[in-house]
Amino acid sequence: MTEIAFPLRVGPRGRTETSDEARHVEELIEQVLFTAPGERVNRPTFGSGLSELVFAPGGEGVAEATQMLVQGALQQWLGDRVVINALEAESEEATLRVSVRYTLRGRGEPRTARFEGAR
Repeated sequence: MTEIAFPLRVGPRGRTETSDEARHVEELIEQVLFTAPGERVNRPTFGSGLSELVFAPGGEGVAEATQMLVQGALQQWLGDRVVINALEAESEEATLRVSVRYTLRGRGEPRTARFEGAR
């Protein structure tokens, strides 16, 4: 099955670029991670708020809360497509790094996706 690629782009043939299912799920994870709740007009609860938590005071409690919040958002929005096995998020200077280990439902295929975004 092919899906529209994220971000939306035109391919070499002048048509909308597509992604296979595995790549599309990774693109969906990226959208959930880096979208702030309220950013999408018709889906005000979509997103994880991860970028906002980067500025919160540090500490073990905040790190655990961040991981639970993000994992909950991924399960809410993508729970029908993936099982989240582990999530790691770290902030260093102006860069946010996130690693998500997940399994595609129906395939049993474990995967790891790494994302890096500027704050």
